[in-house]
Amino acid sequence: MKSKIILFGLILLTLSNDSIGQSKSENEYKSALGAKYRPLGVTYKNFIGNNKAIEGVAYFLEQGARVTLLYEVHNSINGIDGLKWYAGPGLHMSLYNNYVIGLDGVLGLDYRIPSTSIGLSLDWQPSFDFGKGSNFNGDWGGLSIRYIFN
Repeated sequence: MKSKIILFGLILLTLSNDSIGQSKSENEYKSALGAKYRPLGVTYKNFIGNNKAIEGVAYFLEQGARVTLLYEVHNSINGIDGLKWYAGPGLHMSLYNNYVIGLDGVLGLDYRIPSTSIGLSLDWQPSFDFGKGSNFNGDWGGLSIRYIFN
């Protein structure tokens, strides 16, 4: 049930996007929705400026779920159209046997496949959990495949 609510929210955000029809270069986009692997999750990225984006990721695990919100600054890589690197801070909330909050970082590559509506991202997302059982976790992150809306 929670996963359906999260997915509905992501779809609603996409449909309410007011930037449809704005002109952008072929390799830039405003918003995208897709899947992320490691672990499996749903990802939605929305650019809020020329090089700044907000990304939400909802992970679904056997023992619970985790929702992450990231603020990303994107920069082009010269010589490869559609390829950008990005980095930024974030936070997460995990629902396992108990409720955990934490801080995240992200460092990755984002690529829009030319002449398509497909985007790929590969990133590393280290995080730190606060509360009972506080710990650093350096193995979050993964490959995202997204459908680009505009």
